[in-house]
Amino acid sequence: MSTATELQQWYEFNQETIAALIEDGSDDSQAHTIEYHFASSDFDALEKAAVDAFKAGFEVGDAEELELDDGGEVFCFDAVVERMLDEKLLNQDTDKLLAIATKHKVHYDGWGTYFIEVDEEDEN
Repeated sequence: MSTATELQQWYEFNQETIAALIEDGSDDSQAHTIEYHFASSDFDALEKAAVDAFKAGFEVGDAEELELDDGGEVFCFDAVVERMLDEKLLNQDTDKLLAIATKHKVHYDGWGTYFIEVDEEDEN
C-alpha cells in the first residue's frame, strides 16, 4: 500500500472517529487527550520512533511489552497530546506521526481518546 493511500485511509479514520465521538455526545468544546499508538517487534526501532515523536512535541509514554495471540511479542508506546476534536489538527498529527513510523519501520495504529461528558451547567 502506498503511503498516500495509507494516509488517506487514516484521514478517513480521523473524520469518522471525530464524527462518532461528537454523535455520541462527547464535549467537542473541550480539548481531548489524544493517544497515538505505535508498535513494533524491534524495540530499538520503536525507541527511535519515540524519540522523534517527543521531538515533534508529543508526550511519550514508556514502551510496554505485549504478548500476541500467537505467542509472539510486540513493544508499543503512545504519543500523547491535548487536542480539540479538529480534523485539520488531527490530520496534521497523522502526517507527522505516520512519517515517523515509516522512517523507523514501525507500525502506526491510529489514535484513541476518552469520552468527555458535556457539563450541563456550562450550557445554561
